[in-house]
Amino acid sequence: MNRILLLVILVGVAFSANAKGGPYWQQEVDYQMWIDVNTEQHQYSGTQKLVYKNNSPDELNQVFYHLYFNAFQPGSMMDVRSRTIEDPDPRVGDRISKLSKSEEGWIRVKELKMNGKVISFKEVGTILEVQLDKPIPAGGKVTFEMTWDAQVPLQIRRSGWNNKEGIELSMAQWYPKMCEYDHEGWHSNPYVGREFHGVWGDFDVSISIDEDFVLGATGELRNADQIGHGYGTERAKPQPTNGKLTWRWVAENVHDFVWAADPDYIHRVEKMENGPTFHFLYQDNPEFNDNWDVLPEYTMKAFAFMSENFGKYPYPVYSVIQGGDGGMEYPMATLITGHRNLRSLVSVTVHEAAHSWYHGVLATNESLYEWMDEGFTSFATSETMATLFVDPTREPHASSYQSYLGLARAGKDEALSTHADHYNTNRAYGTAAYSKGEVLLTQLGYIIGEKNRDQGLLNYFDEWKFKHPTPTTFKRVMEKQSGMELDWYFQYFEQTALTIDYAVSSVVGMDNTTDVILERIGRVPMPVDVLVIMKDGSQLYYTIPLEIMRGEKDMKMDDATFIIADDWSWTHPQYKLELEANASQISAIIIDPYQQSADIDRSNNMIEMPDGSSLYLKNN
Repeated sequence: MNRILLLVILVGVAFSANAKGGPYWQQEVDYQMWIDVNTEQHQYSGTQKLVYKNNSPDELNQVFYHLYFNAFQPGSMMDVRSRTIEDPDPRVGDRISKLSKSEEGWIRVKELKMNGKVISFKEVGTILEVQLDKPIPAGGKVTFEMTWDAQVPLQIRRSGWNNKEGIELSMAQWYPKMCEYDHEGWHSNPYVGREFHGVWGDFDVSISIDEDFVLGATGELRNADQIGHGYGTERAKPQPTNGKLTWRWVAENVHDFVWAADPDYIHRVEKMENGPTFHFLYQDNPEFNDNWDVLPEYTMKAFAFMSENFGKYPYPVYSVIQGGDGGMEYPMATLITGHRNLRSLVSVTVHEAAHSWYHGVLATNESLYEWMDEGFTSFATSETMATLFVDPTREPHASSYQSYLGLARAGKDEALSTHADHYNTNRAYGTAAYSKGEVLLTQLGYIIGEKNRDQGLLNYFDEWKFKHPTPTTFKRVMEKQSGMELDWYFQYFEQTALTIDYAVSSVVGMDNTTDVILERIGRVPMPVDVLVIMKDGSQLYYTIPLEIMRGEKDMKMDDATFIIADDWSWTHPQYKLELEANASQISAIIIDPYQQSADIDRSNNMIEMPDGSSLYLKNN
């Protein structure tokens, strides 16, 4: 083949790929930062060297940085949003509006260079706008160098000093962070207190702070033997300079970096067999110490369960750090409040740790697809907690169904495709992100079968770890695993606020057969499972696939005969299920007996035949 022909073929392939959306790509960053902290004034100075690789097919004429601390100023977007939304987060309320100059937060960039040349920038609230003198070509790599000063805000939301439990510094969203650019363009969203999105890369962070402070952070401490405080083998004594120690943390293949510091931290280290090293940092408190003493055991059991069921945790360490305003996830670490009873302490730790799968490794754009992070994390939390605290009377996902159905029945539900910052109420956001997201995943098991869903979750992790998956990529993984088409499900349940409602409309008995008339009342089509309980105690379990699924689930049942019925076309409001039994032989007919579909009205899901058993009345 001659070179001209080869070139023509390659150009054609490239054009074809671009016409179809192009091959997957993601940007890449390499941060080096040096931080000097003034703990008395709650301020610090920083120097950042950022190597930015443009893996996109586009030439970039501008870049953007997040300046999150600027949100903690009276009159900021976060402040005004919190004071005008009908149900403000009680942790925020009007607190930002009351901050004094010494309590508010800010990041002030002093100088920015690209490849050694000073460039101009403009601060717009929580975003730094940078117009480049020279564009970054597709496939190009540049080095940005920045110096900045910052003031840590009084702790209000995630970040800050002096949280409600007395932790000195919770340092989340603390550095000028390059905004993400992907196939949808720039994501330079102002910070109003919700979700985050970041560029994959490596972090090398050196923090100089008073020698009596103990730190926990994302990544591994590389100079542990020079630090002490329970890190490393402590062969060498700490060597402070001007009363300070410099802690050097390194984290590879992450998209964010958090740290916390307090002079009163207790530091405990536990090594998990065939797993990471855990660091637990918390203050001495006689009321809660017993709970923190057993937390490592629960945490290691949780990581073992999640690694087996959702994908193996890929990092060498994980730190559980008392701080913040409740619980917040970061790569290789979490900030949690620690004054909790045992179950609450374990639950918040498990939830934030589960984010290591559905935020830390599967890094969806949380602002656009918050349910893929919070909802899937809530699902994993429910499954994990059910193994740690066994309670046969407690259905792991019931509370999420109740939360979502309560909102939907009140007419307050909003589509999952709503941007996280733009929900009308905090309740709608929280229910969508956490509860409806968990319901979406639980209900998927009802559609394709739990075995397929669970294997699909493992496939999803393996195929999309260290990337930025979207609803479409997740859908395709589940379609490949199940062999079914699922676009209808995501279109209805993600992109609308329409509801599910199916009913047993009537039962018509013949000589040797019975016709069960089912009705779709809600707008959302679903496959339907129907349990028929016979008077002799036997059970028939029918699954009615949707025609547009192009397939059906399979179930292994010990106490019922499993039968795949004819397809139901979504255009047809009614369906006739033909039973080869006289109506007098039937005790009860129940739609979705295990309540896996989010049916908005369960009062019409069951019909008891005369003199029939009331065995399943408890499920209504």
